[in-house]
Amino acid sequence: MTSHSTLTRRSPHSRRIIAISLASAVAVALVTGGSYALQAANAAQDRVTATAALSESTGRQHDQLGVYDSIATVHAKDAAAAALDRANAVLAAAKDKVDATTLSDVASSLASYEVLPIDEVESLTQRTAAISTSVAAAAAEADRVAAEQAAAAAAAAEAQRLQALAAANTPAGAKNVAQSLAASKYGWGDGQFSCLVQLWQKESGWSYTAHNPSGATGIPQALPGSKMASAGSDWATNAATQVAWGLGYIAGSYGTPCAAWAHSEAYNYY
Repeated sequence: MTSHSTLTRRSPHSRRIIAISLASAVAVALVTGGSYALQAANAAQDRVTATAALSESTGRQHDQLGVYDSIATVHAKDAAAAALDRANAVLAAAKDKVDATTLSDVASSLASYEVLPIDEVESLTQRTAAISTSVAAAAAEADRVAAEQAAAAAAAAEAQRLQALAAANTPAGAKNVAQSLAASKYGWGDGQFSCLVQLWQKESGWSYTAHNPSGATGIPQALPGSKMASAGSDWATNAATQVAWGLGYIAGSYGTPCAAWAHSEAYNYY
């Protein structure tokens, strides 16, 4: 059998196997997506050359070639259908974000291929590379939009946190936090809360920025203020953290706010 240096002069059966092999390679390249698709498309020509050499060297019989044609055609069609599914998935993810109409049209056209003429090899390889680029661009745009949405959500959450912090850092806000936590965590009712209001009014006026020359700091006048770090690293700027520490200190040292208030009245400290 005489071999030739160009694909266009192969035997008819050789050309059919080469074309089918290329169709399978192109479809697989589409399914993988992104940079892997581009690498697979670049390897398509190598697969054509290797398939041609195999066909020329083995001298397979006509009926065997027909069987291989049928098998390869089925695989090529299945792979092309999978490529279309991949393209549609990308389009769905990028809906309302990017225009990928061309990608859909080109991918859809591949699903109809069974056996490709050898003279379409170069054109199909170029189209495969273009589809790979479009898939990667659509995925990147979808990721960019998702990142922007996540950043916006994070910014909104941070704004909400700062708003809640500002509300809690007022005397009224700190009292609301203290009353809620005193009831839910320690079971202290209105009577105990009344004692707490008087105690911390005397100590700090319920100001989270209160600072005594002795070093006592914050609403509960912790000495030193860094003790409150056990309740949260934001103890210097968050009234709620100071309240949480102060209630724990009262529960551990005096049992109740009223007992702490009685001690403060008798000794002028607690």
